[in-house]
Amino acid sequence: MTSISTIPKAFKARCQALGLELTQHRIYISISEQKLHLFEQDKVLKNYPVSTSSKPPSCKENSLGTPWGLHRIVEKIGENAPLGSVFRGRVMTGQHYQEEPEEERAKNLITSRILWLAGLEPTLNQGPGQDSFDRYIYIHGTNHEDKIGTPASGGCVQLKNEDMIDLFNRTPKESLVWIDVEG
Repeated sequence: MTSISTIPKAFKARCQALGLELTQHRIYISISEQKLHLFEQDKVLKNYPVSTSSKPPSCKENSLGTPWGLHRIVEKIGENAPLGSVFRGRVMTGQHYQEEPEEERAKNLITSRILWLAGLEPTLNQGPGQDSFDRYIYIHGTNHEDKIGTPASGGCVQLKNEDMIDLFNRTPKESLVWIDVEG
């Protein structure tokens, strides 16, 4: 996995342009590299492989593309849920993904933990027709861990379940997330 050593300048510049202070914990996601980098201040804490959308990146409603730009974690869902637990409508079903019927296991299930994102950029990922929060864009675990590292989701950012739990435990609510199409 390629590692970056500092927060990209575009992340800091976008925060400054929007009048936002950088949070202590920051997430940088590279769609082109299929990687997530967790920072504390300017120090890399951890790097994770991810899967973003199998469709082209898009901030538009119903596009199934992963939105880009600046986001904030507004909800953390699933604390203490067992590894591989399935969530529907942000509620744990009580099932492990391996207990799901075969037709359900064929889908990208939301498993283990959820970090729900809200876009912070009006006319890009916030507001009618493109709102990341209203599109239910999450960082979450998946039942298709074999696809991690390649574009495979329906718009969300997926991690292996153990990585998702680790990220969830390390990242406070309100942390900023920069999703980058080019980097």
